[in-house]
Amino acid sequence: MQASHQHTQSTPLPRVRLGPRPLPLYLGLAGTTFLGSLAASHALKSEWPSWNSSSPDAPPLPPQLQRLSADLDALLAGAPLPDLADAVAHEACRRFGDFLEGVQRYRHHPYRRRLHDPPAIWQRGGVCLRDYTLARFRTDPAAIPLVAVPSLINRGYILDLNGRRSLMRHLARHGLHPLLLDWGDPGPEEQPLDLSGYITDRLIPALEAACERAGRPVVVLGYCMGGLLSLAACLRRPDLVAGFVALATPWDFSAHDGPGMAVFREAIPWILSSVDTMGALPVDILQVMFSGLEPGSITRKFQSFAHMAPDSPKTTLFVGMEDWVNDGVPLVRAVARECLGDWYCGNTTGRGCWQVGGLPVRPEELAIPSLFLIPERDRIVPPESARALAAKVSGATILHVSLGHIGMITGSGAGRQVYSPMTRWLKRNFASQ
Repeated sequence: MQASHQHTQSTPLPRVRLGPRPLPLYLGLAGTTFLGSLAASHALKSEWPSWNSSSPDAPPLPPQLQRLSADLDALLAGAPLPDLADAVAHEACRRFGDFLEGVQRYRHHPYRRRLHDPPAIWQRGGVCLRDYTLARFRTDPAAIPLVAVPSLINRGYILDLNGRRSLMRHLARHGLHPLLLDWGDPGPEEQPLDLSGYITDRLIPALEAACERAGRPVVVLGYCMGGLLSLAACLRRPDLVAGFVALATPWDFSAHDGPGMAVFREAIPWILSSVDTMGALPVDILQVMFSGLEPGSITRKFQSFAHMAPDSPKTTLFVGMEDWVNDGVPLVRAVARECLGDWYCGNTTGRGCWQVGGLPVRPEELAIPSLFLIPERDRIVPPESARALAAKVSGATILHVSLGHIGMITGSGAGRQVYSPMTRWLKRNFASQ
């Protein structure tokens, strides 16, 4: 077991941020929408036949557009087209200006995450295990040991975002012994790894180190993709684990539906070809993939941010979360191929075909107390996908929360809906061990 006991701090971000990544794409999308609205306003002013069905030269409208035209006529109640055109142009300018203002405010905001990362008690390659035991809270030596496993795609500090929104520190304050698996950046030793390699050569050895330190099996908590990796580790080494907690963990990828996902699946062969060329799946492509699930979300959230009070807690939280979103981690080639080709396209998990180290991953064989927290407003992991996993585990406790994928960790309702009930469940099931 290798160990490092140095206190480290997250790498300071540059004074002017690079995000939202990839910035040129988002500027282009917002600009195209803006210019399209201006073009529409000019068409309205000129009473172009396509916009004026009363013109004798206007082509007949399809039935759906006829209904839409009638709805617009009722809404406008005879408003002159030039007035409507000016209103469209004004609104387009306002929204585009808000977007640009929001981006500028974010890029120059003074907030920086200043929490010190706890010491690493174990390390292999670029992966380490950080101990969140807080001495000032006098954690009981018999405290419940828990290893939190985040996604490979994003930094683990989403579970320790700031002093007010930190699941790891909440658990430590309430008498548990939490450790965080920090995947770090994939270095030379991680480049050849596939998902099986990450599980058997990184995650399981980390669990062994945690068990040795605690003197007993640990509870494993997995968030998103980390839940799938944790599940596989629990099934391969049941001697190391006492319980399993899954936060927004996908299983049935056929539930990932909608126009954005359809486009994403069509693009996967091209993405994988690029991965083979570059040797990894870059962060910017990952960002495009996730934002493509809801194309207008980036523009809308920065338009809203432009109107937030600069020094409010809501503003600080927005900036902190955006810093985390834009501080992603590239996926090595084999992992990218498995995640995109096998999970998203092949649904190997939902079809019961996913294997780790040649052995199938069968959730129905999980024989330890398990808790599944499923956010009902999740746009990244549809609730149906997460429910499919929970339904396979006999005797599992399932908790539905009215939050989103990230909001369940950092949102204003996270403490009441996620942190507290999870802590109660952990103490009820493991405090006496």
